[in-house]
Amino acid sequence: MQINRLKKISDKVRYETIKLIHKTKTAHLGSCLSCIDILVANYFSNIILRSNVNFKSKLKDTFVLSKGHAAPALYVVLQMKGYISKKMLNTYSKPNSYLEEHPNIKINGVLVSSGSLGHGLSYVAGVALGDQINKKNNYHVLVMSDGECNEGSTWEAAMFITGKKINNILAFIDCNKWQATEKTSDIMNLDPMKQKWQAFGWKTYEIDGHNFSSLINVIKKFKKNPKPTAVICRTIKGKGVSFMENDNLWHYRSPDKKEYLKAIKEIGFKK
Repeated sequence: MQINRLKKISDKVRYETIKLIHKTKTAHLGSCLSCIDILVANYFSNIILRSNVNFKSKLKDTFVLSKGHAAPALYVVLQMKGYISKKMLNTYSKPNSYLEEHPNIKINGVLVSSGSLGHGLSYVAGVALGDQINKKNNYHVLVMSDGECNEGSTWEAAMFITGKKINNILAFIDCNKWQATEKTSDIMNLDPMKQKWQAFGWKTYEIDGHNFSSLINVIKKFKKNPKPTAVICRTIKGKGVSFMENDNLWHYRSPDKKEYLKAIKEIGFKK
């Protein structure tokens, strides 16, 4: 069954991401864990995104990780899909490696260097407009954070996309309720999020961002009837590891050996 397969893949991505961040003592583990299920649903359902080892030379359907600080999770997914090698993945955060803490366009499978928040939707709008002008029927998927919705550039892009009748964009908003230092609601309350996107003319869903049935359902609906679609994914920062869940401490710190062993035991992934 596809849902069970996706759950197993998600466990593996969590395991590999935690291992990568533990080994390199880097940051943003909580942010990675909140969006892994969204990444897995898109890359491994084979509904829109498919493996393309010649990514840039045969650019068709695209993916952009606008919340670039979740790059380690994306790198693990790209390795599992064959875009990059295991050897390259193991260079993460090492001197002279392209695998930096935010995506680098020199990496196969990375369309845009992201991490300066609020730019991903604008970038995708430009690519999709080019498709419209050239009469190409490609799909463009991105994952952004709820914190990015603080940025005026996000709403300018949202208005531009519907204003220009660009219909081939599917945006997942990873609403894990936290930003770097505080709760999103305390920094700038974004609710009612669904009504905001609807007011800008977007087809809008609000789902559990860890429920594969819900994720697959919206991807299928979008492909069947492409319209600018915003999927508000209610997620948990640190999802999958009980002592990391909803604890913003894990935005910047990495697990020590004891925490690492406890975390992977909870996930229960077996090689």
